[in-house]
Formats: sequence, C-alpha cells, structure tokens
Amino acid sequence: MSRDYRIEKDSMGELQVPANALYAAQTQRAVENFPISGRPLPANFIKALARVKHGCASANLELGLISKEFAIAIQNAAEEIINGHYLEQFPVDVFQTGSGTSSNMNANEVIAHIASESANLKVHPNDHVNMSQSSNDVIPTTIHVSASIEITQHLVPALEHLIQTLEVREKELQNTVKTGRTHLMDAMPITLGQEIATWKDQIQHGLDRIAQSQTKLLALPQGGTAVGSGINAHQDFGQQVAKALQQQTGLAFTAMENPFVGLACQDTVVEMSGQLKTLAVSLMKIANDLRWMNSGPLAGLSEIALPALQPGSSIMPGKINPVIPEAVAMVAAKVIGNDSTITIAGQSGSFQLNVMLPLIADSFLESIHLLGNAVRLLADKAIAGFKVNADNIKTAMDRNPILVTALNRVIGYEKGAAIAKRAYAEQRTVIDVALEMTELTEEQLNALLDPAELTKGGIK
Repeated sequence: MSRDYRIEKDSMGELQVPANALYAAQTQRAVENFPISGRPLPANFIKALARVKHGCASANLELGLISKEFAIAIQNAAEEIINGHYLEQFPVDVFQTGSGTSSNMNANEVIAHIASESANLKVHPNDHVNMSQSSNDVIPTTIHVSASIEITQHLVPALEHLIQTLEVREKELQNTVKTGRTHLMDAMPITLGQEIATWKDQIQHGLDRIAQSQTKLLALPQGGTAVGSGINAHQDFGQQVAKALQQQTGLAFTAMENPFVGLACQDTVVEMSGQLKTLAVSLMKIANDLRWMNSGPLAGLSEIALPALQPGSSIMPGKINPVIPEAVAMVAAKVIGNDSTITIAGQSGSFQLNVMLPLIADSFLESIHLLGNAVRLLADKAIAGFKVNADNIKTAMDRNPILVTALNRVIGYEKGAAIAKRAYAEQRTVIDVALEMTELTEEQLNALLDPAELTKGGIK
C-alpha cells in the first residue's frame, strides 16, 4: 500500500482510500466505478443534502431514536458542509447509480468522519447518520429541497428584477411609435412601450407558473425509506424532518401525503422543468426581438442600439455584436435541452423507484442556476441600457404602406391594397398616394392615419 492511501472496508471487503479523504469505502468504490464525466453533483445539491442529514438528525432526536450527543455531532458536521466547507470531499460522478446511493453514502461517510473527530465519538455512516433513511427517499427529498432553495433565493429575485427593469422601460417608451411586424414584415404601428409590456407580461406569467408548481415541490418524500412504506422509520419521521427543514430555510416544507409517489416518480420535477422550459422559450423570443431591433447599424432595422460591451470581431474592426441576447438564447437552448433530459429521466421510474435521480438533480439545478444568471444579465446589460434610434423608427413609420389598413372602412380593402402597392413601388407615403387616389382631404387623411392614434386600436 502506498503511504498516500489507507485501508477501509465495507460489506464487500477492503480497498484503498486516499489518506486525506474524509469519505470511506463506499464512496471510493463509486469513484472507481464511475469515471464518466469527471463532474460531481453541484455544490448546491451537496449543501441541500447536508441540510437533509441535519434535519434527519433533528427528527431522530425529537423522536427519541438517537442520543443528543450523537445528534448534535451529526448536525455540527452537516453545518460545516452547508457553510461550504469540505465540498471537495464529494467526488462521485453525476453518472452513477440511478438512486444516488453513492452520493448519499458519500455524505454519510463524510459527516460521520467529521462528527467522530470533532465530538470524539464513533459515529457510524449507516447506523447513525443514515438512521431512519434510505437513499431512495433522501435523494428525491434533496432534489426538492435544493431546487426550492435555488428557485426562491436565486431565480425568483432575478425574474422580479427583470420585470421591474422592463416596467421602467415600458413607461419611458410608452409614446414611442414604431412599425409593428408580423411574419418579419411591416404591419400596423405599435408603441415600443407596448412591445416591452408584452415581454414583461411573458416574464410575469412565467413567474406565476413557477409559483404554482413550487407548492408541490415543497412536499417531501422523506420518511418513505426504501420503497415508500416507511420501513425502519418512525411514522412521524417525515413530518419532523419537514419541520426541521422549515426552521433551517424558512420555506414551507411539508411531508408528502403519499411518499410512494415521491420515490416512484419525479412528476413534480418534470412539471417544474416544464415551467422553466416555458420561461426559456419566452427569454428566447425576447432575446431574438432585441437582436432584430438592434440589427445593423446600417443594413438592418437599427431601431435600438444595445450597450456596446466588447469588440465583436477578430477580423472586422469596429464591429459590435448583441452578445447578451446571444448568451441568453444559448441558455434558453440549454434549458430546453435539460427539460428533454428530465422528461426522459422522469419516465425511468420502474415500480417503486426512479433510477435517474442524479441526472435529474444535475439537469434541474443547472437550469435554475443558468436562468437566474441569464435573466439578470438581460435586465442589466441589455434592456436597462439600450438606446432608441428615434430617427430610424420615424423614417420607417412614415414610409410604412400598411398604414392604409386604417382606411379600410372608408375606401374598402381593394382600394387600400392599390394605394399600398403604389406607395411601396414609388417609395412615397400613403398620404401622398391616397390624396391622388381618393377624395379624402389631407386633413382627413392625417387624422385617419395618425400612427399614435392607430396604436390605440378601435375604429377611427
């Protein structure tokens, strides 16, 4: 044996474990068995896993199943991990056993090691840290806990910030009239404020959908243990764990009414992932609108100018690209892909257990994390600072032949079409052509074709 290693043993026998590792044999077996991605589960999952272990120790103590000194030792060790220490001691790959048993045992072993040393006790990974638990309920519970924390603390504040930013720009630009577009072609006028209000409501609806689904995410299957029946756990264990996690986080966690559901399927996560996908679709639409409106500056629409953040080309001097909308669009694509992954993984519940839990955890938390970051960047580095090219907007508006739509009720569709075609062909305004092709006066035409009035809808 190399001096860099020590001998550990489990129910399968002995093996070498790095001398400085706080984990033991079962973690080491997983490290050797799954050299797949080189990526462990994310830190926010590991911290939430430690929260669950802390809550389980509280519940076991409350129910008289473990001594106070052992419970406190486990809680103190778990708090170290919650506070961001020892995260390097969680090396198990995302692509591992489908129940996440390897990660659960990794946590049990590390917490047992820290607790034993700090309290001078013989804390056992299974008998003490994992008391009243199974990987089969711990990992689904941790998915719910970690996602609930990240959504509440990271994603929701970012979305609220974006909504506030959009509301400011909406009010600022409520009287800026521009050409509307359908099929990427000129259409009736709208205000830039109306366009931004649409984005704002899309994001608000996304936030509302997330809030609706989060209620289910707060229900935890802890206490179901191996198959959902709660074997080897006190009947009140799940409720006590939820109570302890409420106290830790301030979130309204509850015990799942039927823990069989929380083990056998991941329907709640699939639902919430669908809400994140919908949000990603909204962000993709907004990002692409910004890209189109910013296009140019000479050969595109050039309605707005996004903040210039960095040189846009390694070969074309002076080129500036819409880098933030592009980054947001890529995040949206990733989240949509993660949703497909979660959907497939959610189908992998065979009888009493889903067996793609680590993949679900990794994909789900990545989506939440990326969306939160992207939303803030979109607000602060694109929407808050774009400038309006008023002259370009007015020029396009004045020459928009589709304004003739407002004359339909006065001169009829066919006459209107003829005016629009001639105005476009001769590069003239609708009013100029309509003066020649109708009996309407200039005053009447100005009133009927006032772009600002047309943004209000109705019959003129």
